[in-house]
Amino acid sequence: MLSATAALFHGPGRPLEFRRLRIPNPGPGEVLVQISLATICGSDLHTLDGRRTEPTPCILGHEAVGRVVAVGEGRESSLIGSRVSWTLADSCGCCPACRLWDLPQKCDHLFKYGHAAVEDGSGLNGCYASHVLLRAGTRVFPLPDRVSDAMAAPANCALATMVAATEPLASGGGTAVIQGAGLLGLYGCVLLKSLGWQRVLVSDRHPARLALVSEFGGEPLSAEAATALPQASVDAVIEACGDPSVIPEGIRMLRPGGGYSWVGMVHPESRLALTGEAVIRKCLTLRGCHNYAPRHLEAGLVFLDRNATAHPWEKLVSPPRPLTELAEAFRLAARGEWARVSIRPDLEM
Repeated sequence: MLSATAALFHGPGRPLEFRRLRIPNPGPGEVLVQISLATICGSDLHTLDGRRTEPTPCILGHEAVGRVVAVGEGRESSLIGSRVSWTLADSCGCCPACRLWDLPQKCDHLFKYGHAAVEDGSGLNGCYASHVLLRAGTRVFPLPDRVSDAMAAPANCALATMVAATEPLASGGGTAVIQGAGLLGLYGCVLLKSLGWQRVLVSDRHPARLALVSEFGGEPLSAEAATALPQASVDAVIEACGDPSVIPEGIRMLRPGGGYSWVGMVHPESRLALTGEAVIRKCLTLRGCHNYAPRHLEAGLVFLDRNATAHPWEKLVSPPRPLTELAEAFRLAARGEWARVSIRPDLEM
């Protein structure tokens, strides 16, 4: 019997359990992938410390890249052996969100990798494991040779989400501000510049996080400098830091008719100190962006291929650690020394 190695999460404060799980034959439309590299997203850290709740036991992890080892009936056999990325969610394709609203990420029957109990389906539902079994409604994208594993692993969460967040800004503009210099913010820099924005300012309260901004097309802005920006002086703001206290500042700096996208505040503590008057009198557009549609991941991978040598992508992802050192990798990720900390299940254990 073929088996996979997986790190099971049992809840905040409890140790990870390494377990062998049976690998089933893929069913109709399913794809079995052997994980080459996985990265630790901020939402994984939120689950780990109890800021968000997931069913347990579960296999965390949704940012990853791997090779297809088997496919079920209805999937192209040519995928076998391919290095691939995939959407972080599986959707039905039939409900109103999928068919009418162009929001498959809000499917009535949504399934998200890294957020499901091992009792759900095959159990191979997360990426902190040697294998993941992708469901029939999951889009799978072969990777170009120029896109390395480290470049591709975070693409199916952070990059694709920022592609979705910047889509309404595709006509370009004058000045945009991104609040937060983490991976979302850095991706936002390169995407907005590619869309023709003249200036992209990136603010952060932690000076060390601003170190890479200029290498990804943005202009670093300290928290103090951000507050000194003139009122009504920017065309667009993207919140990518998860901190609701920055919202009044973003409203202040937006010009009349400007747009504000919220991307990072995906947690229950994100209550806002905001009046309706502040939005109405400026005729502002507020837009929440959560996850993405498959086309956004596809566009993100094309973008990486076209810009493979244009930016120091290797500076974003740490050298990989073996799966057995996942607990230490979580601690390293929490310290914020890297935009992403990576895991390779096939390293010596």
